[in-house]
Amino acid sequence: MSNLKDQKLPNMDSVETNEIHKMQSVNQGHVHEIELDPVLERKTLRKFDLFLLPQIAILIIIGYLDRTNVGNAVIFGFAKDIGLKGKEFNNLVTLFYVTYIVFDIPWVVCIKKYGANRVLGIALMGWSTATLGTGFVRNYHQALACRLLLGVFEAGLLPCMVFIISTIWNKKQQGKRIAVIYCATTISGAFGGLFAYGVQQMGVQHGLEPWRWLFIIEGIISFVLGGLCWVTMPYSAERAWFLTKEQVDLMLLKKQRDLLYKGEDEFKPKHAWAAATDPLVYLVAFSLFSSSLPLLGFGTFLPTIIRGLGYTSIQANYLTIPVYALATGSVALLAWLSDRLHKRAFCLLIVPVPVLIGYSIAIGSSNIGAGYFAMFLCAAGIFPYNCLMLTWISSNLAPDYKRSVGVPLAATIANVSGILSGQIYPATDAPRYVSGNAVSLGLEAVAFCGVIAIYFLLKWRNRQKEKMLASGVENTGKEGDASLEFRYIL
Repeated sequence: MSNLKDQKLPNMDSVETNEIHKMQSVNQGHVHEIELDPVLERKTLRKFDLFLLPQIAILIIIGYLDRTNVGNAVIFGFAKDIGLKGKEFNNLVTLFYVTYIVFDIPWVVCIKKYGANRVLGIALMGWSTATLGTGFVRNYHQALACRLLLGVFEAGLLPCMVFIISTIWNKKQQGKRIAVIYCATTISGAFGGLFAYGVQQMGVQHGLEPWRWLFIIEGIISFVLGGLCWVTMPYSAERAWFLTKEQVDLMLLKKQRDLLYKGEDEFKPKHAWAAATDPLVYLVAFSLFSSSLPLLGFGTFLPTIIRGLGYTSIQANYLTIPVYALATGSVALLAWLSDRLHKRAFCLLIVPVPVLIGYSIAIGSSNIGAGYFAMFLCAAGIFPYNCLMLTWISSNLAPDYKRSVGVPLAATIANVSGILSGQIYPATDAPRYVSGNAVSLGLEAVAFCGVIAIYFLLKWRNRQKEKMLASGVENTGKEGDASLEFRYIL
């Protein structure tokens, strides 16, 4: 099927470039004058909702499951059976992010250059192999090798998905679609706890401990489900195998209308430089870093934290399920509200509040019920924040190639928090892990302040453009989000 997709539009690259140049000359750069058939547009985007979003959700679910299952595995013997000592388990969590950070940007640039189906297919096979291999490790160094490889191949998964969504849906439509990514991570967390509980009940089978079967079965599932996504994932928004010729033409026009492309559709150093020198990227990165440490620590150590409250190991795995169920509903609700109001900053200022309350309860009370309730509050705000922030930056960076560098650059800087998240919940802090929860509380407060800073930066930029237009300036010679036609979403 992959070959058929490529043969369906054999000269698509040249056709696409010619169409773009043609539209530019006809409209003389006035992108806002392009009009699309609203009925055809809705029908076309509905196809992407039907064929693409479920695949994105599946890839995110299995990717997040393969990344965080080590947190479930440690509950039933992983660390003891391979002889981990001291902080070696924490190091396995931490060092995963070394390769994850290094390979973040290259994967997203490759998506744009070589196509989503090919690039994600290679990534998928790589991380499935690493997950499967973890089921057969015998010592710390073998486990570390598998974790480093997992980081290499999972590195671009989330920013790749955000980038793909940004090339299809406009700024007002992206929130709900990016929410699919974060709903998938929370569903993965809930399913991971349920699946781990079921595997734990298997006991030793064929001489292999339950935690080994956890990695082996999940690795096989990744191969099968992900392989199907590889075959059916479209190459790009304009080379999707499920679009008709009329719909392909509409997607080319839509690029211009939504300002996803301005100028040549060709990567140049200036695009990378524009992203690397934009203060917005670093403010977003700083905010995401502050929120990601609580998120990554929560995602990996939640079973450990719940067990530390006073529950048994078996209870700790299945008690994560309702926590993640609430997180899923929270992401969906906040994403819908954000798209409905079209006020990203307002929604982003809401979500840290329950997190701050939750960690305060976890730190201040040793009551088992209060501690478990606090985990619900934390989950309700931790996951929506990153979803809304990535939506915000994705809709405020243009053209495509600047976005293809800017989004993963912000995500890469944010992922440095993963190195720290593996260290803030050491076993020596059991059972309540007060220091780890205190660090998460403080950084969530910083993330709240980051939203305020980004809001005022974007508001100032919009005002500068309005002043130029009012003074009679029609064109500054700049492109993408720096052009006078572009308005930043607040």
